[in-house]
Amino acid sequence: MLEALSPQPADALLGLIKLFNADPRADKIDLGVGVYRTATGETPVFRAIKAAEARLVETQDSKSYLGPDGDMGFVHALIPYIFGTGFDRARVEGMQAPGGTGAVRLAVEVAKRAGVRRILMGVPSWPNHAQIVAAAGIELVTFGHVTPEGTADLDALKTALGQAGPGDCVMLHGCCHNPSGVDYTEAQWDEIAPLLASRNVLPLLDLAYQGLGAGMEADAYGLRRVLGAVPEALVAYSCDKNFGLYRDRVGAFYAVTSDAEALNRAMTNGASIARASWSMPPDHGAAAVRIILGDAALTAMWLSELDDMRDRMRQVRDRLAAAQHVGPIAMAPLGIQNGLFSILPLTPAQILTLRDKHGIYMAGSGRINIAGLTTGNIEQFIEALRTVAA
Repeated sequence: MLEALSPQPADALLGLIKLFNADPRADKIDLGVGVYRTATGETPVFRAIKAAEARLVETQDSKSYLGPDGDMGFVHALIPYIFGTGFDRARVEGMQAPGGTGAVRLAVEVAKRAGVRRILMGVPSWPNHAQIVAAAGIELVTFGHVTPEGTADLDALKTALGQAGPGDCVMLHGCCHNPSGVDYTEAQWDEIAPLLASRNVLPLLDLAYQGLGAGMEADAYGLRRVLGAVPEALVAYSCDKNFGLYRDRVGAFYAVTSDAEALNRAMTNGASIARASWSMPPDHGAAAVRIILGDAALTAMWLSELDDMRDRMRQVRDRLAAAQHVGPIAMAPLGIQNGLFSILPLTPAQILTLRDKHGIYMAGSGRINIAGLTTGNIEQFIEALRTVAA
C-alpha cells in the first residue's frame, strides 16, 4: 500500500542547511537557520540551564512517566511571566507540550473540538502555522500583516475581524513576529483587544519569543491586553528560544476561560488530544526551566543572559538601520522591528546571487536571521546586498 503515497517536497530550510554545510568558503554567512547565535557564531547552552541540569542530575530520582500534562511545576512556574502576577489564576490552566510547535498544534486541535471552523491569520507567518491548520482540517483565512512601510497593518486586521464572528479563531503572534519582525505597537494592541471582544472570536496567541524583543514584561503586553478584554483564549508558548532549549522541545499550552467548568473542559480535551498525539511530553528541558524559575539566583542569571541576547540583536539591527538605503531597499525599518527575523524585499534571483557569489544563505522569502550577523561579517553582508540590489 505504501506505493500509493505521493512524494512530498523537501523542506526548503532543511535543504538550505545542507547547502550551507557543503559550502567550503570560510567567509560564508548563514542567515537561514532560526536559532540565536553569539557574536562569534555559536549557539551555546545557557549558563543557567547548565546549572539547572547539574542540579537535576543530582536530585532526580526517577524517569517514570509524568502523564499527558507533563511537568506541572514547569507549567505553573511560567504563568506569572506570561500572564502577569495580577492575573486571575482561576481563569487559566495549562499543560506541557513538545516545543512551541506542539503547543500550537494542541491549541488548534482544541479550537477545532470547540467548534472553530476558520482560523484568521496575518501573512507572512511562520510556515508551520499554515501546515498545522491544514493538517487539522480547518479553513485558513489570511490577511496582510505588514504595510509597505514595514509596520504592522492594523487596518488589514480590522477588515478581517469585521468579517469574522462566532466559529472563527484569530491567530496572533505575541511578539517578535516570525518571519517579519514586525510587531503591533502597544497602542495598536489597545485597539485590537476590545475589537476581538466585540467580534466574539476566539484568540489564539502564539508567544514563541518572549524576552527577545523589548524584554519579558514588554513582550507580554499584547497578550495581557487581549486577555484582559476577552472571556476566553488559547495560548501557545515556547521556551526553545528564550531558554535556548531548541532540541529539548520545551513548550506549553494554556487555556483561559471565564469559569471553572469551561476551563476543565478545555484541559480535559487538551489531555485527550495530547495522549493520542505524543502520549507524554519530554521532561528534561521543562524540568530544567522549573528549577531555574524556582531559584532566585538562577532566575537572575537566566534573565541576564536573555538581556545579553536581546542587546546583541538590537546592536545588529541598529547597524543595519544605519545603512538607511541599500539600493532601493529601505533598511531603517529593521531598526524598529524585533526578535530574530526580518524580511528583505529581494527577488529569487537576487537571493540566489547572494548565495552563489557571496556565500550568503537565506530563506527564499527573503527572511534573514538577524543573529547570523556579527561585527565580523555585517559589513560584508551590507556590501554584498548593495551589489545585488543596485
